[in-house]
Order: sequence, then C-alpha cells, then structure tokens
Amino acid sequence: MHTRQILAGIHAIKHTFTLPLDYSQPNGEQITVFARELRGTNPQDSTRPFIVFFQGGPGFGAIRPAANNGWIKRALKEFRVLLLDQRGTGLSTPVSHVSISHLDSAQQATYLSHFRADNIIRDAEAIRQSIANGDKWSILGQSFGGFCVLKYLNDAPEGLSEAYITGGIPSLSRPAEQVYQATYRRVLSKNADFFTRFPDAQTLIKQLAEHIAHHDVRIATGERLTVEMLQLLGINIGMEQGPESVYYLLEQALIDTAAGPQVNPLFLAHFCQLLDYNTNPIFALLHESIYCQKDASNWAAQRVRSVYSEFNYEADKPFLFTGEMVYPWFFEQFTNLKPLKHAAHLLAEKTDWPNLYDQERLIDNQVPVAAAIYSEDMFVEMQYSLETAASVGNLTYWLTSEYEHNGIRMDGEHILDKLIALNRGEQLR
Repeated sequence: MHTRQILAGIHAIKHTFTLPLDYSQPNGEQITVFARELRGTNPQDSTRPFIVFFQGGPGFGAIRPAANNGWIKRALKEFRVLLLDQRGTGLSTPVSHVSISHLDSAQQATYLSHFRADNIIRDAEAIRQSIANGDKWSILGQSFGGFCVLKYLNDAPEGLSEAYITGGIPSLSRPAEQVYQATYRRVLSKNADFFTRFPDAQTLIKQLAEHIAHHDVRIATGERLTVEMLQLLGINIGMEQGPESVYYLLEQALIDTAAGPQVNPLFLAHFCQLLDYNTNPIFALLHESIYCQKDASNWAAQRVRSVYSEFNYEADKPFLFTGEMVYPWFFEQFTNLKPLKHAAHLLAEKTDWPNLYDQERLIDNQVPVAAAIYSEDMFVEMQYSLETAASVGNLTYWLTSEYEHNGIRMDGEHILDKLIALNRGEQLR
C-alpha cells in the first residue's frame, strides 16, 4: 500500500508493509512496518537507486522531513531516500504500555525481544525485495542506525551496494558493562566542559536540585521531579547545541514569587520535551540489549554507576549530569514506563540474546563503507569505534572533532558529501 504526497521540493510516497513479528514463524503474528520514500521532482528522479536511512535510538521513528535540505538534499541528487520507521516506532506498529497491555509481563518481554537490530534488518531486506525489485541499495545509519548498518553488513551484505555511518560504530564484542565504563568517563568529561563554559550553571542547578529535594514539584506529564530525573538532562549536553539548550533552560528554572522561590511552569514543560522516556519506551526497554550477545545486561549502567559515586548527588558536592544511561528506577518514576516494569526486568535478565556480529565475516566484508567518527562523541566511545573500524573489511573513516554526536542533523549535507567522496575514493572537499 502506498500514498503520494508533495512536500517542499520533494515528492513523497508513504509505504506500509505487513511483515512477521518473528521471522522464525513467518505465518505467525504480523506487524506493520512503515517507510516514507522521498524523490526529487524531476521525471528521472523516480528511477534513481535507493538509499535507506536508519534512525538513531533505539526506539525512535525516522525523521519527518519538511523540505529538501540537509543531508536529504545531498542524497536526492543521486538517490531515492527511504526513511524507515524501525519496527515498534513511528507508524510501524508502535510499542507503548497501551499497545501491549493485553499481554502479561512474560509475554511482553518475549514480544519486545523481537525489536532489536537483527529483525530491523530482516524487515529492511523484505522491503528491498518488495519495492526495489531485489536490486541492491545503499544504507545510511546515524548513532544506533550505525549499529543497524553493521548488522546489515553482517547478515545480508548481498543486498547492499555501499554503506555510510555517522556517529555510530559499535564494539563488536565488548559487553554492556565495558561500554558503560567508557560512557561514564565520557560523561564526566562533558560535565567538566559544560560547567566550564557556563560558570554559573553549577549554582543554578544546585539551587534547583535543593528546591525539588524539599518540595513536591510536578513536571508537565504529572510525575514528581526528582534529582535523579534532573540529572537526565545530561543526555543533551553531548549533542550539537545541546549544552546551550540545557543552560538556557536552567536560567529560567526558578522564579521569585510572593510565596517564595517556585519552579517556573515553562521549565516544567520544556523539561519533558528534552526527555523521551515516556514517549519512546523502546529506548529504556531495549537500550542495554543492543550490546548483548548471549549474555544479560543485568542493568549494566546501574551496576557500573556504583564505581562512580560522584554521580550520586549530595548537597555538599558538585552536581553532575548523567548521560545515555538507563536505570531500573525509570520504571518506578516515569508514568508510561511503570506498567512495563516487570517486562523490563525480564529483558535485563535475559541470557539468550542471539549474537549480533560474526567478526570473521565482517573482516571479509566487500561492501564499501565510509564512517564519520566524532572524537568528542559522548555516546559512542571513539576507541571502540576505531577498534571496530580496524576489524571490518573495506571500511574507511573520517575522524573529526568538528561535530558532536548528532552532527548530521546540523550539517548533514556537508557530512554526507564527505562520506560519499570517501567511499568512492574521490577528493574530499
């Protein structure tokens, strides 16, 4: 099924596909997977090859384009762009506590276990056979989307003509615990950068932390604002323009009233907009599983945090933000995660996750791969990315300090142009 639309400078076609939840049972439960095809407006644009975009996350739908700009503008010069809502996100049988409320906790965990990169790639291959006539296509992955690219190279390289990765080369073998050890160190560095850039930010955040520790303050979605929740704003300080967003929000957090200092309603509304845990539950439920290969995560971020006691807030110590870590208390404090608490624990304890990568196969990779590795990336450890880059055949990379993790969102046309030139052995501009 497909529907045609016209955007600013783009023709768009909406596609929906009915695919198996579990590919080992192809005639069992089915889900819907949605993808939006973008084309230029000239007649020849309808026959260009495809490039498929894998969104970061996990648990986030593909971008919703408004116009022909950014990396899409560069891609449309020679491709049709397919924006895939990965299963469980966007319009692809979206996962929420409402959508799986008819299942018990064990059934929820089993259902959710089918939403990792392995099945995202199986969906993509089924879609390729359907709309690309089986022709090879190119792929582009940002952040977790880069993890999907590696999985595609591992599982179905015969479907690919070339691949691109921005800010998302995973370790092929390191468990979640090692990943988070590196992540905490990166987050400490980002905290130092943030509080150096904004000298009054430590005072502002500590005043707010002390206030909410002694008052029942409710965010716009109804939850009580806790210090632990406040620390979660740190996920933004590793993004392009994220530190500025956090600082400007802190500036407006407390206001003077006749009844004394109060938290600004504007802060409480914008706070919810900077965190996605209530609206994108797959991120909290499956984030640690993206590192699991026949092992359990057992709440790795929480366990590693015990080594970094400086993140445990006390009034007489500096306030520190956390980063991309997922903690079990999410399922006790966030309204839309509470009904999924038991399923989350079962997923954290799951010990039979399938392997994601075959290192012997990847070292013999023949598909050209170009990757942007951001040396200051807070989310994907540079050393682990370089380690993997050396272990994947036919992969070339551009190591840069110019961008933060979501650089493609801010300067995507330039970044993709560089990667295309790199992949094809052309002169970098």
